[in-house]
Amino acid sequence: MFWVLLLLLAWALAGIACTRLCLAAVHAAAVDTDGTVADHGRALTLYEAAFLSGGPARVADVTMVSMARQRRLLLAHTGWATVVDPRGHDEMERSVIGAIGPEGQSRVAPVRAAAAGAEAVRRLADGLVRAGLAVPDGARTTVAAGVHQVRAAALVVPALGLTALLMPGQTGMPRLLVALWFALPLILTLSCLAIARVEVHPYSRWASPAGQRLLGALTRRSAGDGERSFLTSVAVRGVRAIGEPELRAAFTHRDQPWRE
Repeated sequence: MFWVLLLLLAWALAGIACTRLCLAAVHAAAVDTDGTVADHGRALTLYEAAFLSGGPARVADVTMVSMARQRRLLLAHTGWATVVDPRGHDEMERSVIGAIGPEGQSRVAPVRAAAAGAEAVRRLADGLVRAGLAVPDGARTTVAAGVHQVRAAALVVPALGLTALLMPGQTGMPRLLVALWFALPLILTLSCLAIARVEVHPYSRWASPAGQRLLGALTRRSAGDGERSFLTSVAVRGVRAIGEPELRAAFTHRDQPWRE
């Protein structure tokens, strides 16, 4: 009857994983519902759009690209950033200038990382979370962890069932019936994943459904050939939206290993 213990273990894993994912999804949905009413009709700023699309790093990217387009920051294709105008127009720009340092020149990668972790970006994130437009760190982590746990259970349950089937027969229980018993918790986990695909899928890593709706409206309003449209594309799509090869190379450059 050892297979019964394996079956109980399979049910326990499946039940705990599915329950955790359902609770996380309900909590995330409640956060979105609260924010949608409060910010109905709100227009996103460029920095807000960047955060909702790609997180803190995207905010740093669009800030540096904006400064480079205004010739106040030089971004070389070799991966170096040089300050031309040390006067930042807002907190984000001052964070970038501060990350470059007093020498006025630094590698783009550490500047990007430091600017993404600046206090100005954290305040921006907190405001978007309070507005219900961004997914809170806790909710984002909990939902992702719940999905991973259910996926793991969906793999472990068949393994336990196979172990039970390969064990020497200790009872007269037909193997087909044993397999059917293990199929039940497997169906539970697969069904939970299918539901999560529909219900939780609208949540991106950063933007809630309300935030994604505002992102779509911002993209439609900014359509055109102007500077605003260009920066909006960078905020939403990232540095791959930059049409200038040398400027794009500043963000994608990687140091080559030393060769003698």
